[in-house]
Amino acid sequence: MILEIADIRIHPGQAAEFEKAAQHGLDAVLSKSKGFRRYEVRHSIESPDRYVLLIHWDTLEDHTVGFRASPAHAEWRAIVGPFFAQPPFVEHFSLSAASS
Repeated sequence: MILEIADIRIHPGQAAEFEKAAQHGLDAVLSKSKGFRRYEVRHSIESPDRYVLLIHWDTLEDHTVGFRASPAHAEWRAIVGPFFAQPPFVEHFSLSAASS
C-alpha cells in the first residue's frame, strides 16, 4: 500500500468552506477511484491555513496514472482547487515500520 501525503495551503479565512468542499470531493469523486483505500484530512494547529491530506492507495500507479489521468482528477480539482493559495506539495511513501 502507498501513502500519498498532500501538503495543502488554503486562502486565509476559508477553513470551514474548504473542509466542506474537501469532504464532498473525497467522498463523491476521489473515493470511487481504482485502488483508493482510505483518507484522512488533518488541520494544522499552529498554521490555520494548512492541511495535510493522507490518502492510501493500493499502488503508486493507481494515483499517479489511474487517478491523475482520469476525468475524476479534473473534477476533484474543480471542487477544491479554488481554495488553494499555492499548488499542493505531494509525495508518496511506502511503509517501513508500524506499531501493532
